[in-house]
Amino acid sequence: MSEQRLSVFKTYKLYVGGKFPRSESGRVYEVTDSKDKWLANAPLSSRKDGRDAVVAARKAQGGWAGKTAYLRGQILYRVAEMLEGRRDQFVREVADAEGLSKSKAAAVVDAAIDRWVWYAGWTDKIAQLAGGGNPVAGPFFNLSSPEPTGVVAVVAPQKSSFLGLVSVIAPVIATGNTAVVIASESAPLPALSLGEVLATSDLPGGVVNILSGRAAEIAPSLAAHQDVNAIDLAGVEDGVLAKELEIAAADNLKRVVRPQPVDWSADPGTHRLTAFLETKTVWHPTGSLGASGSSY
Repeated sequence: MSEQRLSVFKTYKLYVGGKFPRSESGRVYEVTDSKDKWLANAPLSSRKDGRDAVVAARKAQGGWAGKTAYLRGQILYRVAEMLEGRRDQFVREVADAEGLSKSKAAAVVDAAIDRWVWYAGWTDKIAQLAGGGNPVAGPFFNLSSPEPTGVVAVVAPQKSSFLGLVSVIAPVIATGNTAVVIASESAPLPALSLGEVLATSDLPGGVVNILSGRAAEIAPSLAAHQDVNAIDLAGVEDGVLAKELEIAAADNLKRVVRPQPVDWSADPGTHRLTAFLETKTVWHPTGSLGASGSSY
């Protein structure tokens, strides 16, 4: 005699500081697929959740930026390895989230994994691209080197729930920043599952923090937050909201990446890597320069 077993429904939670809290508000909202079929309840994050995520990101930022670029690349590559091992799960979630066939969803997931690997390879090469020695007319060494901006708030793309998500998170953390990410409001499940992958990789807690809910509710407080150094508005589709966020961000001179149409499947280039870098330039005397060159 066979017994009918009950389904075990997955409980999706936020990913903040390397842990999986529920929203402090206790609120959830229904997530449905393209055919309006219920998939799960996702946490409806509050502004307090956003502030908690900023605290976690700031706590992690110094240690993450202090790691060697090579080690950051190894950790990002480890995330790609973990994603590869859970590929089938993400194919299902992306298919449901974006209304894609299984084959098209598989292509999206493969592209997202490949993009993690691509950004992992850039961690110890971006300094050569964004920095270098500068010729000066005088007895000086003049060297410029890129440094992370700090804590970056990211409004993830709304329609590209996984490839677009990876395309905005990976370049932020590859260069030593930490991130507070607001997932796609209508399709947050791939992002919340990504948190589970990050937690079981070598990525330190707090480097990436993932919130689900309404960008219109959470983003304004992040844009105005004095301990957030930059904001990426990739997923802001409301022009009025985007303008409000830019104005709020100006209060502490945040860097802002404005929303614009993006083909997330195209070659990403390096502009998102350099968008959240500061340039430190050091002058150092070489001593008197004679006919034979420097005295050093």
